[in-house]
Amino acid sequence: MASTPRHMRRVPLIRPGRYADGEMLHELQYLQCKLILKPDRFTSRGSFFEFAHIVKKVAKQCHVGFDAKGFADARPRLREVVFLDTPDRRLYAHAFILRRRVAYEDGFPIGEPEIVFKFRHADLQKAAEVDVRPRIAGPYKLKFKAEALALKDSAGSLRMLYSHNVQFPLSSVHEGNRTSMATLVRVLPALRKLKRSNGERVELVNQAIVEEVLQDVAMLDFGKGIQARANVSLWRTRGEHLPLVGEFAFQVRFRSRAALHDRMKARAEQFFVSLQHAAKDWLLLGATKTRVVYQLQGDGPQAYE
Repeated sequence: MASTPRHMRRVPLIRPGRYADGEMLHELQYLQCKLILKPDRFTSRGSFFEFAHIVKKVAKQCHVGFDAKGFADARPRLREVVFLDTPDRRLYAHAFILRRRVAYEDGFPIGEPEIVFKFRHADLQKAAEVDVRPRIAGPYKLKFKAEALALKDSAGSLRMLYSHNVQFPLSSVHEGNRTSMATLVRVLPALRKLKRSNGERVELVNQAIVEEVLQDVAMLDFGKGIQARANVSLWRTRGEHLPLVGEFAFQVRFRSRAALHDRMKARAEQFFVSLQHAAKDWLLLGATKTRVVYQLQGDGPQAYE
């Protein structure tokens, strides 16, 4: 079994600080592991469970619990995702990601459109210091994640990105012109330095409307009460159904860093690294889902991914 470089156990501490309103800098709440996969491997719902079979074998080798009870009967979830940016892709070039997503069930939207805004960077301190909180009257949900991905050019190790996210319903933005930078800066003050003129607007990145098909496949158990739901997903273009990118992911939520025992982190990391070897023919190295969308019409802007 491959040796492990212990990246997850070396996530740095966030230096204390405060945002402009005096609130303490946010701490990490989630550990998420992602493997970006070749999209052409997914041709049916059964393809998701084909990959899950590989996950099950690796979980057994790494002494990670794998419980698939009830998941074979669960239907895939469907969401529409669009990315918004300035024509010169200024948000993405400065490590910001802005997208809108809508969940569907039986062919119809459920709930209301949701805005997801994030600052994602390889430097944890920088990610923590960007205040992504929206200026809205309604509720919002913060998620600060440590994201583990495969290296850009080889399988068998990992790199870390830190994603400072906020989610809120589109209905909380009351302005009629929701695509103007003036509106965005009012709602998302973190973007203030990127605004150049009042007439600026954001647009759909590469005019792409993404259809996400996501299948939950199992519950993983890393011990010490730490469990994670694992899923496999496919992103494809709406209309043409052009496959773009696949992904395997699982996510652990924790109340404090102390709750993530070293043994659990070591087991999760060993599992993640071993899975890369076992599924090497499925891996799409050097990619993220966001970058694939930005590169639909050629090279996208340089980003901090």
